Amino acid sequence: MKLLLIEDDRGITTALAHALANTYELDVAYTGTGGLHKANTYHYDVILLDLNLPDMTGFAVCERLRRADHVTPILILTGECKVLSKVNLLDAGADDYLTKPFSLGELKARVRVLTRRSDSGRPRQRQLKTGDLTLDSDTHHVTRADQLIKLRRKEFAILECLMQHAGSVVTRDTLTSHAWRENEDPWTNTIDVHIKYLRDKIDRPFDTPLIKTVHGFGYKLEIASQNSKKL
Repeated sequence: MKLLLIEDDRGITTALAHALANTYELDVAYTGTGGLHKANTYHYDVILLDLNLPDMTGFAVCERLRRADHVTPILILTGECKVLSKVNLLDAGADDYLTKPFSLGELKARVRVLTRRSDSGRPRQRQLKTGDLTLDSDTHHVTRADQLIKLRRKEFAILECLMQHAGSVVTRDTLTSHAWRENEDPWTNTIDVHIKYLRDKIDRPFDTPLIKTVHGFGYKLEIASQNSKKL
């Protein structure tokens, strides 16, 4: 696997390069600009991104990558652990974070989680359709009533899971496992926050809502014909 490390601390980059050499191919960028250039030029399995860079913040790098439709998992390396920082990271499109100092074993475990495929061995349906809502897993295009809807990586993954089980209740654990490639949520109420974002884009602009909360269980994507009013 090939990783991109965007980190300006030469000591950290040297240490990680030596530690990961036997397992991963590692590219290094010491600035946000350099990291964006490499991410736009080469394919990486995971991006390791420091928050404090000399030319721009890690938040800005993360946001630019997601705005450019990069779907590569991003693992943030940060010295901060405040709840507000975690919320900002999530909103910027990060997949997970590690607070410095961290162990090499934990870093490798997080990288493995981010690259693990859910439902391995089962072929994924390329295009999903529920009523006037369509999702294409190859192109990452989502439309409703022929209107293109832009979704962030996590929003797309959660919607994909809901559409794969349209008409059935999907638990938060199942949604988390599908979107985060792991069994527990690194942030409190992450699924609920992303469901709100999805509703703002998928439901609110249209007459018929599709995403229903099943209290105590999870969420369900209603079959369009069964909906009659907004929730």
